[in-house]
Amino acid sequence: MTEYVFPTPQTVAVLVAGSSASFAVRRVFCVGRNYADHAREMGANPDREPPFFFAKPADAVVAAAGTLAYPMMTEDLHHEIEMVIAIGKEGRQIEPQDALSYVFGYCVGVDLTRRDLQAVAKKMSRPWDWAKGFDESAPVTSIRRATEIGHPGSGAIWLSVNGETRQTGDLGDMIWPVADIVSHVSRAVVIKPGDLIFTGTPAGVGVLNPGDKVAGGVDGIAEFHFEIGGAQG
Repeated sequence: MTEYVFPTPQTVAVLVAGSSASFAVRRVFCVGRNYADHAREMGANPDREPPFFFAKPADAVVAAAGTLAYPMMTEDLHHEIEMVIAIGKEGRQIEPQDALSYVFGYCVGVDLTRRDLQAVAKKMSRPWDWAKGFDESAPVTSIRRATEIGHPGSGAIWLSVNGETRQTGDLGDMIWPVADIVSHVSRAVVIKPGDLIFTGTPAGVGVLNPGDKVAGGVDGIAEFHFEIGGAQG
């Protein structure tokens, strides 16, 4: 038996809806600017850019419920509502027409972003890690199995803060749909069960402050409610 210097980290897992089982998280990938309206609000041209990806650490994943701490090192925390793909089979160099068979299911997540740190990183051509990969930066709902709900290609996606709607869109507005996203990721890395892929956010991203009550969802998948707590010490 292997002896470790410290206790091994607890496995990060997401509940599977309608089941006592959980989905153990391996890696978290995020596609950027996958809705044309959001790409434009961020100053990009969606008609010319191929998909690009960034990552979050697995332990950034938490339940989209209860109270999440306002993160350190920021005065400009933003919300980005997204549908999330849960991978259930290993694959590489996957063709789009085969990609959906690698999907275990779907959930709804929020890509929390320290926008002020991201702006500095962009200006200085530095990585986005500190802006995107902080503690509790990937709250998600439980996962619905694809065998139960199919593979959503359309449906409303929305987010509100303190009862005011901030983001609305439709999954059909994604520049790169699920099959293309899975295919693109598999051409860069070997995807495996436990991988999560955030699929991008519609326009309307905005500021979150301590005490804000956040709600959102994707039709046919899940809804969530959580609150932003006080700043971390």
